[in-house]
Amino acid sequence: MGACLGVCSLLSCVSCLCGSAPCLLCGCCPSAKNSTVSRLLFTFFLFLGTLVSIIMIIPGVEKELHKLPGFCEGSGSVLGVQTHVDCSSFLGHKAVYRMGFAMAAFFFLFALLMVCVRSSKDPRAAVQNGFWFFKFLVLVGITVGAFYIPDGAFTSVWFYFGVVGSFLFILIQLVLLIDFAHSWSQLWLHNAGESNAKGWYAALCIITFIFYATSIAAIVLLYIYYTKPEGCTEGKVLISINLILCLIISAVSILPKIQDAQPHSGLLQASLITLYTIYVTWSALANVPTQTCNPTLLVRNSTGSATATQPLTTWWDAPSIVGLIIFILCTLFISVRSSDHPQVNKLMLTEESAAGAGGEAAAVESGLHRAYDNEQDGVSYNYTFFHLCLLLAALYIMMTLTNWYRPDESLRVLTSPWTAVWVKICSSWAGLLLYLWTLVAPLVLPNRDFS
Repeated sequence: MGACLGVCSLLSCVSCLCGSAPCLLCGCCPSAKNSTVSRLLFTFFLFLGTLVSIIMIIPGVEKELHKLPGFCEGSGSVLGVQTHVDCSSFLGHKAVYRMGFAMAAFFFLFALLMVCVRSSKDPRAAVQNGFWFFKFLVLVGITVGAFYIPDGAFTSVWFYFGVVGSFLFILIQLVLLIDFAHSWSQLWLHNAGESNAKGWYAALCIITFIFYATSIAAIVLLYIYYTKPEGCTEGKVLISINLILCLIISAVSILPKIQDAQPHSGLLQASLITLYTIYVTWSALANVPTQTCNPTLLVRNSTGSATATQPLTTWWDAPSIVGLIIFILCTLFISVRSSDHPQVNKLMLTEESAAGAGGEAAAVESGLHRAYDNEQDGVSYNYTFFHLCLLLAALYIMMTLTNWYRPDESLRVLTSPWTAVWVKICSSWAGLLLYLWTLVAPLVLPNRDFS
């Protein structure tokens, strides 16, 4: 809370935070789109909440949460059964859940407020693009209120909201990753064709080789550390299935008919999708609730002990750190992107239009360094969908920081459920099928334009 209030006092020194987004960039940077500035500032709110969540699960800070009255010990009712909860060993886990709830509620509120906003002439667009200081106060207020939610079944129930939201956000990540892979390949092939230089082709081959080599090494390590010669059948099956699927999409991407329909498709996209699939598989296996098949498994109970061989110092592990990095990159991509592919723009409801071009020219001619309103004729992105994406991102980072763990029936032990494993594995399959569809769609639907 102190960190939040400190930032709040800092922001209050900037008088323009009570106004519209354009004044935020006065004298700071070249002319920018009002829509882009607003998206970046909402993303900043999400990152700020993520930072507070990370601070709360630091062991030293976690112990200080004891000072919150009723936050740990107290009577509760779960499914009609009275319980006495002593959660001293996972206060940080509970704090992250409440911070995730606050951020999700904040973005859900704005998603409702911004329904059917068509242009910046709508009075609600001023709320979207301005009044940042008051928005920050709203977020702080919701966060403070979230910590007064009665213990009871909140953590157990909110876990399933986090699972659903995280699954949907992983699908959004996959759409962005596939779009990024196609755009990357097209750009380098275009540069190679324009300059007639073999260096671009060499770079494509090197990057593709690195991705595949990393994927192969990761698969070998998964077999070594997450399976045993006898037992761990689930891990062997899941790794093998995803390995076979990755081989299939790699082979399909270079078939002659696919190359004729999509000349820019190739192994670069397939290698990137393969690498991400192996990461998701690793993340899923890190949630297998069997100690012998999961060397990274940690289970806390109410006495603060852990079932891992090493002392428990933090909830973070390697898959969570990688997931946090991917989360940051994808969230920034959502905030500033406009895809080269009309189909992706239509799906993501983000298509920068020429609206406001006159405002940009006027700003450049007058020498002003400020944001200009590029949405007078129509919004350049769907406000509601953008807030829903941030809502799902808040749920995803909540689950990532807590390693997808949840309390058991007694509310005294945090365990890793099979639910997390299957959600991640199913998301990897959905991503592979989605990429496969991008390859075969021009052949299945020849009358549609997939250029």
